[in-house]
Amino acid sequence: MPKLDPDFHQSLATMRDVMESADCLITQEEVEAALDHMAEQITSDLGDKLPVFYCVMNGGLITTGHLLTRLGFPLEVDYLHATRYRGGIRGGDLFWRVSPEVPMADRHVVIVDDILDEGTTLAAILDYCHKAGAKSISTAVLVDKRHDRKAVPDLRADYCGLEVVDRYVFGFGMDYKGYWRNAPGIFAPKGL
Repeated sequence: MPKLDPDFHQSLATMRDVMESADCLITQEEVEAALDHMAEQITSDLGDKLPVFYCVMNGGLITTGHLLTRLGFPLEVDYLHATRYRGGIRGGDLFWRVSPEVPMADRHVVIVDDILDEGTTLAAILDYCHKAGAKSISTAVLVDKRHDRKAVPDLRADYCGLEVVDRYVFGFGMDYKGYWRNAPGIFAPKGL
């Protein structure tokens, strides 16, 4: 049987410690209620428009999955994976790791993501949607982080479930160093 890397156990212990000591900012029940409310709003606005929902990978995966099961109308689903970092620490031009396959032209488009923090990548995705000829473009995020550093002044999601304070957050799609996207609620590491 192959031996595990000794750093694996240290990382496992570290990640468990992060979760055990984290502050729970929003419970699973509060997340579920927020998703219910978002689904009601989206159904009211788009339930008769045959929209296409684009999940922003990787963070938007969990929010998209939980949100779509609450929508009782016909819709299409696709995903996209865009980044501005490409392994660096400074953002540049938008790079499509995976571009959308379902055409946006003359469609009612909904971009779904986990969090609206500064929103630089989201703003670039919205610009792409406009250039692709979408009939309408809406954004849906589970969490909006309260601060005044938005990439575009007054950038807001059309459908937003929750707001959080300006702390590093993880859970329900948002990660901590690549881990804990699966945490059942929204958490902040101690001290961050």
